[in-house]
Amino acid sequence: MFNVNITGEYVVFFIFATIIIGGAVLMISLEKVVHMVISMAAAFLGLAGMYVLLDAEFVAFVQVLIYAGAVSILMIFGIMMTKHNGEAAEPVKPLHETLAVIGALCLFGLLFYAIRASDFQSTAAFHPGEDNTLAIGELLFTGYIVPFELLSILLTVAFIGAIALAKKEAE
Repeated sequence: MFNVNITGEYVVFFIFATIIIGGAVLMISLEKVVHMVISMAAAFLGLAGMYVLLDAEFVAFVQVLIYAGAVSILMIFGIMMTKHNGEAAEPVKPLHETLAVIGALCLFGLLFYAIRASDFQSTAAFHPGEDNTLAIGELLFTGYIVPFELLSILLTVAFIGAIALAKKEAE
């Protein structure tokens, strides 16, 4: 029925998929916020691995640098700088959990059917081995230099504004 060649790429795909799904499920099911951030960072790292499998090294690097690094660190600093009062957990509602499981299984079945019934033919010309990072860098620093510099100024102003707001709040 299934004619699948089990290669190293195939195995690595499922390892990264497991990391992504596990991180996402833990993100929404854990209680402590720091644990949630760590599981979210694991999902981001798994996604970066998927990008490497797709030969998109630049996007994988940006994923690790910005999301798994900067966003996770910012969330941890935000957690550490704010006050959290212990709130009681909501009581478990078995009907809601049952409906959620049924809905998730229906969604999985629908997606599984749609993927199996689809004919994925690649129409784009794919050239493995090309240096896409060099092409992105050349385009960024030649054709899009003004928006790039404006974005860097905007991020610097936002960073200074966040520091000013945090300093006012501390006083």
